[in-house]
Amino acid sequence: MRLTHLKLAGFKSFVDPTTLHIHGQRVGVVGPNGCGKSNVMESVRWVLGESSAKEMRGDSMDAVIFNGSGNRKPISRASVELIFDNNLGGATGEWSQYAEISVKRIIERDKGSTYYINNTVVRRRDVADLFLGTGLGGRAYAIIGQNTINRIVEAKPEELRIFLEEAAGISKYKERRRETELRLRDTRENLTRVEDILRELDKQIVRLQSQAVVAEQYH
Repeated sequence: MRLTHLKLAGFKSFVDPTTLHIHGQRVGVVGPNGCGKSNVMESVRWVLGESSAKEMRGDSMDAVIFNGSGNRKPISRASVELIFDNNLGGATGEWSQYAEISVKRIIERDKGSTYYINNTVVRRRDVADLFLGTGLGGRAYAIIGQNTINRIVEAKPEELRIFLEEAAGISKYKERRRETELRLRDTRENLTRVEDILRELDKQIVRLQSQAVVAEQYH
């Protein structure tokens, strides 16, 4: 998949609907201080599922909504949308059939976020699953901010391993394995509960059989 458009509305300094056309495989965001470079980078992380207000430089996630300025009133809604060209079939699962894929997140003040893929309401996890192993995600290596290089250089071994696994494309398989292990654990716990119930029923059967023998003696 290749990112072709980034659409913002009400997100931080981008109060008016704005569309950025993305050309090429590598894109750099440059400009003077205060022009909104960080807001562009954060908008991509945010729409892909970032859940930490701290990573968005705010006290709460509502802080991404334009909060007013000297001549503009605050608004109550923000949205970011990414549009991908999927003609080469990079997407997997149910979305692989689409030539174009849209990923959108909308937040309303005091109401939380809603995620969409091709205008269908989905879970945050569905968005994350779509990009597993691609290097693109809330904190993946494909989005290189001002502090990303330092973060990689200073990363602890376990943190560096996450970057390498994502780059190698095996993170999605590890996630599937983790989910399978959780399901197996739940199944084992359910079996244990069933065995406890069966033992209790066996005790009741023995008790009822004894009562039946006594009852027959009085007939």
